[in-house]
Amino acid sequence: MKIVIDARMYGIEHTGIGVYVMNLTDNLVKIDNKNDYTVILRDNYFKRLLLPPNFKKVKGDFRQYSFAEQITLPRLLTKEKPDLVHFPHFNVPIIYKGSYVVTIHDLLMHKKKGLEATTLSPIVYLIKRLGYRAVFDRAVKRPVKIIVPSESVKKELVDYYSLDPDKVLVTYEGVSDLSGGGPISLLLKKYAIETPYFIYTGNAYPHKNLKRLIEATISLNTERKVKAHLVIVSARNFFVKKLEKLIAEMGAGAFVKVLGFLPNKEMGTLYKHSAALTLPSLSEGFGIPGLDAMEVGTLVLASQIPVLKEVYDCHAIYFNPFDFSSIAKAMELALGMEGNEREARISKARDFVKRYSWNKMAKETLQIYESCARLR
Repeated sequence: MKIVIDARMYGIEHTGIGVYVMNLTDNLVKIDNKNDYTVILRDNYFKRLLLPPNFKKVKGDFRQYSFAEQITLPRLLTKEKPDLVHFPHFNVPIIYKGSYVVTIHDLLMHKKKGLEATTLSPIVYLIKRLGYRAVFDRAVKRPVKIIVPSESVKKELVDYYSLDPDKVLVTYEGVSDLSGGGPISLLLKKYAIETPYFIYTGNAYPHKNLKRLIEATISLNTERKVKAHLVIVSARNFFVKKLEKLIAEMGAGAFVKVLGFLPNKEMGTLYKHSAALTLPSLSEGFGIPGLDAMEVGTLVLASQIPVLKEVYDCHAIYFNPFDFSSIAKAMELALGMEGNEREARISKARDFVKRYSWNKMAKETLQIYESCARLR
C-alpha cells in the first residue's frame, strides 16, 4: 500500500499538532517496513529528516490554511497516486477526491466565535471562519475513517455531525522524552525563577483561561498569604504579548514570569522541580503536558473538563476552571501536601502514564490504514 502523510506541521514548534505529526512519523518509521510512504514536509525538516528506503520525502513548502494548500496540495497528491492519504489536521483540500483518513484534534473553533480569539479584523475573521467551517465540514464527511485523540472528542464530533460512531476511532497520544535538562539551579538562575513556583506550558489563546490562573496566583500571594510564583512557558506571539500586557494591568508582575519557547530537556527539569503543573484550560483535545509532567515526577492540577478527567483519571487534582478561588485552593493544597503523600501520588501517576505511548499510537494508526485498504 502506498500511503502519503501530510507532515507539513512536523515539529514541536507547531505545538500539539506538530508533536503528534512528529511522533506519528518517527514511530511509523520504526514499525513499518512493508508499506511505501511519501512524507510531505516543509523546507526546514525536508533537509533534516532522515528516512529509510520505504519512506520518500516530498517538499510541500506552502502554508497551512492557505489558498496554495487548497490548489497545490491536491496536484501534488494526484502526482503521487497514493492508495491512502493521512491528513493529520482538518485542513483537507476541498477539491481532493482520493481516499483519506483525517485526524480531528478538537472542535474548539466550533465553540470560540469571538474576536478575542483572533488577530484579524472583523471582516477578514468572518471570511476565514466561513472558510474554516467549509473545509472542516467537508473533511469529516468524506474520509474512510476519522482519528481522534480521546473519547471526549469522539463524542463531540459524532453528536455534532451525526456521524457513524464506528467511523471515528480513538488513538490516545503519548508521553514526550524530557530527559537531560541538567541541574535545576542552573535553570533557576538562567531564567530568574523564584521558588516555589507553579508552571504552565502551552499557547496563550483565550480558551487556555490564563487570566483566572493569574488571578489565582495573585490571590494565593495576597489574600491567602502563601508565597508562590507562576511560570508561563509559551512560544512568543501576539497572544503572549496580550498576556504580558494583562499581567502588567493586573499588577501581577511580581508573581508571574513569562518565558518563551523552551527545549524539551529544560521543560522536564522545570516540571520536576515545580510545585505542580497547572492546566486551567476550558477546552482541550487531549492533554500531553499533564502526562509529561506526571512522567518526570510532579503533581498535576487540572480543570475538571471531561477530556482531562478522561486522560488523567484520578491522578490529577481537579478544580473548577471558572472560579479562580477554586484554582487557588488547588494550588494551596499542592504546596501544603506532606512529602510522603506527594511522593505516593507522583509514584502512582508515573505508573499510570505507562499506558500512553507514541509507539502504541503509531501501531494503532497503522492498523487503521490497513483496515482502510480492506474497505477499498
